[in-house]
Amino acid sequence: MRRLFLLLLTVLALAVGASACGGDDDDDAAEQPPATEESTTHEDGGGGHITLTADPGGDLSFDQTELTAAAGDVTIELVNESGIPHNVEVEGNGVEEVSETITEGTTELSLTLEAGEYVFYCAVPGHREGGMEGTLTVE
Repeated sequence: MRRLFLLLLTVLALAVGASACGGDDDDDAAEQPPATEESTTHEDGGGGHITLTADPGGDLSFDQTELTAAAGDVTIELVNESGIPHNVEVEGNGVEEVSETITEGTTELSLTLEAGEYVFYCAVPGHREGGMEGTLTVE
C-alpha cells in the first residue's frame, strides 16, 4: 500500500512539474505583432508604441516605410546604431513634431494622433531626400 501511495505521489509531482514547465507557444506567436512593427495598445484601445530603426551601416534608410497605429497616444522609438545623426519627424493633420537628433542610441517621439495619414522622415538635411521617409497610417 505504501508503494502505491509513493508511486501516485511521484506521478502527481511529475505531472505538476511538467505543466509548470510547458506552455503553448502557438498562442503566444499569434498575439505577437508583425516583425516589422512593435506595437502595444493602451487599455483605452488607442495609441501604441512603434520601433523604427535607422540603417546600422549608415545608409540613409529606415527599416520600415509603412507604419500603422491606433488613434491616441503614439510613441515612436527611433533606434540609431550608426555614427550618422538621425531623428524622426511626423507631419500631417495639423501635427509637426520632431524627435531629438541622435547617434549610436535611441530616442522617443510621443504624439497624440487622430485617425488619418501622416508622413514620417528624418529631418537631418539631405536625409529625407536620400530616402528616409515613409507613411504612418493611424486608424
